[in-house]
Amino acid sequence: MTRRTRMNVYFDPALMGQVEALALRRNVSKSAVIEAAVASFLSGDTSERMEAALSRRLDRLGRQVEGLDEDLAVLGETLSLFIRFWMTVTPPLPEAARDAARAKGAERFEGFLQSLGRKLATGDRFLREVSRDLPGEGGAHVVPGADEGV
Repeated sequence: MTRRTRMNVYFDPALMGQVEALALRRNVSKSAVIEAAVASFLSGDTSERMEAALSRRLDRLGRQVEGLDEDLAVLGETLSLFIRFWMTVTPPLPEAARDAARAKGAERFEGFLQSLGRKLATGDRFLREVSRDLPGEGGAHVVPGADEGV
């Protein structure tokens, strides 16, 4: 039987609560939890494990940033193509029609905002739909504007 030495230590109540909860979950004594924590802290491989965990997290964050960068590029190109198309096909309005056009534009914009709100609430995003439709991504090839006469 291994000889043990008694030691009295003081813990912050919140930390002690975490130790007690872990001991209950693992069905071990609080002393066993604390002994394992101290042994892990003092072992030489702790820094290597922490570095590996940090490296995995940084890799994951890097992939997420790359995805965001790609999404932002798609968004920028989409917006620029739309603006170019809109400016090309939209004739200037006569002064007499501008008030009616502003009212209709406000009505349409409100409808757009409601539609956008519903789309965001579902969690299914346009860029995810686009990526599913791209060739080589398991979806059918869709040519933007092919159905709309763009």
